[in-house]
Amino acid sequence: MESTKFLLDEKAIPESWYNIVPDLPFGLEPPLNPATREPVGPEAFAPIFPQEIIRQEVTTDSYVPIPEEVREIYSLWRPTPLFRARRLERFLDTPAHIYYKYEGGSPSGSHKPNTAVPQAYYNREEGVRRLTTETGAGQWGSSLAFACGVMGLECTVYMVRVSYDQKPYRRIMMETYGAEVHASPTDLTQAGRNILGEHPDSPGSLGIAISEAIEDAVGHDDAKYSLGSVLNHVLLHQTVIGQEAIQQMELAGEYPDVVVGCVGGGSNFGGVAFPFIRENLKNGRDTRIVAVEPASCPTLTKGRYVYDFGDTAGTTPMMKMYTLGHTFVPSGIHAGGLRYHGDSPIVSALVHEGLVEARAYTQNPTFEAGVTFARTEGIVPAPEVTHAIKATIDLALEAKETGEEKTILFNLCGHGHFDFSAYEAYLAGELVNLEHSDEEIEAAIAGIPG
Repeated sequence: MESTKFLLDEKAIPESWYNIVPDLPFGLEPPLNPATREPVGPEAFAPIFPQEIIRQEVTTDSYVPIPEEVREIYSLWRPTPLFRARRLERFLDTPAHIYYKYEGGSPSGSHKPNTAVPQAYYNREEGVRRLTTETGAGQWGSSLAFACGVMGLECTVYMVRVSYDQKPYRRIMMETYGAEVHASPTDLTQAGRNILGEHPDSPGSLGIAISEAIEDAVGHDDAKYSLGSVLNHVLLHQTVIGQEAIQQMELAGEYPDVVVGCVGGGSNFGGVAFPFIRENLKNGRDTRIVAVEPASCPTLTKGRYVYDFGDTAGTTPMMKMYTLGHTFVPSGIHAGGLRYHGDSPIVSALVHEGLVEARAYTQNPTFEAGVTFARTEGIVPAPEVTHAIKATIDLALEAKETGEEKTILFNLCGHGHFDFSAYEAYLAGELVNLEHSDEEIEAAIAGIPG
């Protein structure tokens, strides 16, 4: 019988996180003070992050050791399995070999605990009592709630209103882990009250929820803020995914011609892609790297590569990234984790420099791909990762047309067990392809201060 899954022993859990920054063939633009437009140092992050997280955010070390306590908690779900999608290959009748790294076996059902656990660990070590954060689809919020519970911290989550309404079981999961969850925008913060004053029925956005979570953290001496994507230290923690995948592809006797990941802020994409990009840069590999986003929030494909705020209220330092404008409120698609106006500065720079290619899909074709995957491989994927699955299927069909035996790897970053209302709408033919017009996008971009 041919092998379907490729497994590593717990001893193979990486001992260090990989930092791509020293290997980049270009320099990253520094964050700026929005008032002076001068570069800011690490001290700008001191009000919201613990010192070790700040150090990791700006480190030039190629590898950062993983604390043994964190590795021990990782062992609850890591190493995660690599699967060969043989049934999907047969269904597509493609010569392509399709592999997926499955992160849905973690306690919260996604890749997010890979960074939630170390962030909670470093905050606890520096005496923090409570963490605040935002969440879109709830994957990040439930992961931080889990991590805070393990580390004995309190957790406050501002959940984007449209996802709060769409995914009640995600909220219940967070509360089961001990977190306090609020539908954002709220009347608990000035940022939330400002939004509600202008738009009482606002569906919310990750930018708004970030503003609320930061305001909460800064206003309390015993609290810090925790971010689930975008910044360097978050993507650093996620590289355990790609490091394991390289070992597992060796077990499979293959190496990917293409690596695919969905992109909202960039964490799961960077986690799987960065170690393979290192192989391209350092060891002469030529793997094609594909980032996939929703057409309703086309940051990488239609955004502008400029300085902008990471949140709606404009409280963060300005970062050089692809952005649709910090006031942009994406349509209420079910892939809540991809509804972010900006993107990781590193991922943005890689796209800008041509080392990563980006593509966008509307909602219905991605759910069609997700259903195809569920019916062939058995796993119901989260709406976010259906974007990567759609791109993978397209690439496999292209290989069929050309007769090329391509090897494709994608990151199945989470299951969709809390997303059945979305699948119900799709199966009933009631799912709408929500998109913004070019005029709406241009209007939002026009408001970017950078």
